[in-house]
Amino acid sequence: MKRIFRGLLTVALICLLQLLMVKLSAAEVVDRIVAEVNDEIITMSELKAASKSMEAKSGLKPKGKEEKEVERQMLEALIDRKLAKAEAKRRGMTIEDKELAAALENFKKRNNLPSDEALKEALGKSGSTLKEFKQNITDQMMQDRLVTVAVGAKSMVSEAEVRRVYDEHYKEGGSAQMHLRAIRILFPPGATDVQKEELKKKAEMVLAEVKSGASLQDAAKKFSLEETDVGFVNQSDLDPRLAEFLGRLKPKEVAPALTPEGIQLIQMVERRSGQARSFEEAAPEIRRVLQQKEMEKRFTEWVKTLREKAHIKIML
Repeated sequence: MKRIFRGLLTVALICLLQLLMVKLSAAEVVDRIVAEVNDEIITMSELKAASKSMEAKSGLKPKGKEEKEVERQMLEALIDRKLAKAEAKRRGMTIEDKELAAALENFKKRNNLPSDEALKEALGKSGSTLKEFKQNITDQMMQDRLVTVAVGAKSMVSEAEVRRVYDEHYKEGGSAQMHLRAIRILFPPGATDVQKEELKKKAEMVLAEVKSGASLQDAAKKFSLEETDVGFVNQSDLDPRLAEFLGRLKPKEVAPALTPEGIQLIQMVERRSGQARSFEEAAPEIRRVLQQKEMEKRFTEWVKTLREKAHIKIML
């Protein structure tokens, strides 16, 4: 099933673990260990890089106490990722070169990047390299595989639930399609109300720029944000509330949508009609999405059990 921010979500997940070396002041230790996770370590450079990547995505640089809180939240996320990666390795999971190559091609296609050079240029703007990007994709693919193995069998979806979703969101209105463009402004992990308000103000400035005549792409560049051409999506594939919200937009109109992850500025480029799908046609898509949600929920709980068994020492 298509998701409105599938490309952006992918970028958000891989950017969380960008391993960039950052320059610290001469009075500060260049690098040090901030956490031990079983027989692995997390260094300050890894933590700073992950925090820097999230700052680039959110457009917000926390200061003082808030900076420390964000660093701690990011460290917890890195610990969970280390545990999942180690568990995948223990189970003998690997990603073949051809699988990685296919994932890269798919990513370039979804994000309208015609070549490796275009990909490198896009990565450079976020402070990453192609080598780091490949490693992050490999890690994400490994975790996706681990999710399936660890909790997939327990994440079954009933036929009654599939039928309920079909009746509520698919049965009526056919499969009209909308061409969307979007900017996503992420909240940092553990963002305070003050931080969220700052990002809301930034979103308002982007909207004002568009209303003054600038394109969504130009407005994104002006405020150092990423704009993505989502392409055509089936209205029935969207959350019903989001579909209703977008249905009120006129062609070329841009409007903000607040989500738990951040702020989405969405442009309705155009609409086109589609054909309604039968239950038999739509059921596989519905089942996959429902199962994915259940797997994500169960995996979060499962990682907690890994923490209970692990040696974790935080030295932040």
